Amino acid sequence: MLHVTDLSFRHGERVLFDRAGAAISDGWKVGLVGRNGAGKSTLLKLIQHEYEADGGDINMTGRMRIGSVPQDPPGGDIPVLEAVLAADVERTSLLAEAETCHDGVRLAEIHMRLDEIGAAAAPARAAAILNGLGFDTAAQARPCGEFSGGWRMRVALAGTLFSDPDLLILDEPSNHLDLEAQLWLTEHLKRYRHTVLMVSHDRDLLNDVCDHIIHIDQQKLVTYTGNYDTFERTRAERLENDAAQRAKTEAKRKHMQAFVDRFKAKATKARQAQSRMKMIEKLGAVVAPPVEEHINLSFPSPEQLASPIETIDQVSVGYDTGPLVLKKLDLRLDMDDRIALLGQNGNGKSTFIRLLSDKLSPREGKVKRSSKLRIGYFSQDQEESLDYEGTPFEHMNRALGPGVAEHKVRAQLGRFGFTRERGDLKVGLMSGGEKTRLLLALATRSAPHLLLLDEPTNHLDMDARASLVDAINDYDGAVVLVSHDTHLVKMVADQLWVVAGGAVTPFEGDIDDYQAKLLRERSGRPAKKDKPKKEKTPAPAPVIAAAADKPKRGRLKRAIEQAEKALADLNKKRGEIEARLADPTTYSGPPTVATELQKEKQRLERDLAHAEHDWLVAQEAYEAA
Repeated sequence: MLHVTDLSFRHGERVLFDRAGAAISDGWKVGLVGRNGAGKSTLLKLIQHEYEADGGDINMTGRMRIGSVPQDPPGGDIPVLEAVLAADVERTSLLAEAETCHDGVRLAEIHMRLDEIGAAAAPARAAAILNGLGFDTAAQARPCGEFSGGWRMRVALAGTLFSDPDLLILDEPSNHLDLEAQLWLTEHLKRYRHTVLMVSHDRDLLNDVCDHIIHIDQQKLVTYTGNYDTFERTRAERLENDAAQRAKTEAKRKHMQAFVDRFKAKATKARQAQSRMKMIEKLGAVVAPPVEEHINLSFPSPEQLASPIETIDQVSVGYDTGPLVLKKLDLRLDMDDRIALLGQNGNGKSTFIRLLSDKLSPREGKVKRSSKLRIGYFSQDQEESLDYEGTPFEHMNRALGPGVAEHKVRAQLGRFGFTRERGDLKVGLMSGGEKTRLLLALATRSAPHLLLLDEPTNHLDMDARASLVDAINDYDGAVVLVSHDTHLVKMVADQLWVVAGGAVTPFEGDIDDYQAKLLRERSGRPAKKDKPKKEKTPAPAPVIAAAADKPKRGRLKRAIEQAEKALADLNKKRGEIEARLADPTTYSGPPTVATELQKEKQRLERDLAHAEHDWLVAQEAYEAA
């Protein structure tokens, strides 16, 4: 369907692709991955002929229709539903021609073609897509210009999905979606009948949708079969095998070189020494793999405060003189809280974050904060306040205030991956991921006790997101998080609060339970009845020393839960492989199938041993704390 052959492309002085090649077959769901700046978005533009390659070819079979989300979303007075319907150019053109056509034969041809493409059902199909992306019937009739940029990007996405192209190209499609819309998009893409090529840093989306991964690695395109988790495992094994092969080659070279050095001057061994020298030349140089830069994020730890650090007592909040967004909130935050806010966009998640950060005052009720409480607030909107002519060092120096030593300024930037060279680069020349890391560095400069993160993963690549997970889990303060990245929520949050209907309500269950609840509600199925819970015996009141160790116990408890989840997943996979090995049909095919299954079982057993060790260490540390 799509063939990339010997592709070469240079962006300024940087070589992004050097004789790269890949092939995508019809119906594949492909995730395009790679580090920030590797050229993912550039490749999408090359495929759509927005850029011209320096060399090589990009060929597509037949008259393939390509669809992608436009950079400029629809606006103005056109209703949302009409904007989506207009995305099907052929239908729109045929309907316009039918209104003015007086040729009976041509008119018959038009109506026949409209019938073939299902034009009559198009409004219902467009409305269903819009509903899935969060637009109810009333919103679909409103002009596009009344919506914010994020919601208009949803309209653009809906139009692209509605046009049903042969090759659907998506660049970070979940960036403007809340969890509800993201779940719908995942299900829609899984059922999509044509080919999908998608750039995303959302691990769960790549795992749920993709059956192939193309990795941009050292200016090449490397194709892997399977989802993102399979890609990571396969690539790790390949790198491990390559390292073993290099070590083996180097050992062989050293052995032969030692023989040459020892016997090259001896007449009786000269011929053998000469033969080994030729063999050494044939081995070639052992090329070490390029060292990949890994960003390690870390938040400065605050001193401990007594809980609660913030209480919200019968608070109602809104903007200016407009209607109240949240009403009668009665909540508290403790020093060891890890809370993720869930709910549709527009329900008030960011409003609640601003209330917690004291950027928005309550209209009713009272917010009480510890007198020593320091709050760190991160929002992607803060990028607008950055001085693009200034450097990260200058931003941090101003933020920390006069008289702060240079090494302390550099140290805070270093926590977020800024070397001296990158710290002295103008902000306007930095990537989106670097700007996000700068904003995180600025938000945490004072070692806050409470960290408020509003969509912190935008523009971060997979490695940086993994490092952010570690930074949050190692952090000793409270965290309140808004994120569409379900993997991040799974890894760091131990409480879920749902923002809906003007209220903020704790949710009993984890993110998987919440997703299942949303899918049930969308499908109209009744909720499962919970078994009655036994009443717990009240725990004795904690002593002061135990209260002081509560944040530490919270981190250890999360480590235990993560280890238990890893053990469950590995045991499940091992059970599946053992079932296949016990199935006689496994041995009726190629013998390599059983061999690979045995190898996979051995690898899983090694992983299980490591996971059991991690669980045991975490359990002992938790009991000791």
